[in-house]
Amino acid sequence: MTTIKNLFFFLGLTGLMFLTACNDDDVEPENEEEVITTVNYTLTPDGGGDTVTLTYRDEDGDGSGAPVITGGTLAANTTYSGSLELLNETESPAEDITEEIQEEDEDHLFFFTVNGANLTVAYADMDANGNPTGLATTVTTGDASAGTLIVTLRHEPTKPAATLAEAGGETDIEVSFPVSIQ
Repeated sequence: MTTIKNLFFFLGLTGLMFLTACNDDDVEPENEEEVITTVNYTLTPDGGGDTVTLTYRDEDGDGSGAPVITGGTLAANTTYSGSLELLNETESPAEDITEEIQEEDEDHLFFFTVNGANLTVAYADMDANGNPTGLATTVTTGDASAGTLIVTLRHEPTKPAATLAEAGGETDIEVSFPVSIQ
């Protein structure tokens, strides 16, 4: 009988030590999804001319207010240098999410989908492994047209990936900008 009591005591003590050894300090926090309230896509013509900024703004983040999206008019047959800026303006001062994406560039990838407009987008930046990121781009317009430019940011995609479907990962933000080319 003493042997059985000693066995139960030992098992209880072992279980107690196991439960107290695992506490919240040992758990590594998960990388939380970024809150992005503002996207500015600035397009600067390489040969001079008017800079165009496409803007998405959702002041209340995931709240009930609708975002405000401002498209733009691009010059026909022109090459633009593009740069993306992402902000979380629910904080004061605003948090620059662009810096976080640059620091974690291996875990982020922008995709650019064009519908109707006569333009192409090429990556102009790479992560540490030589794969595209998309914070910097080259946009080339063709003849006059109109449509949308959809900018999608994927978190933890498979890189390199030619399409959203093969990238996997999770969408941090997706914005459809109206664009016209004149």
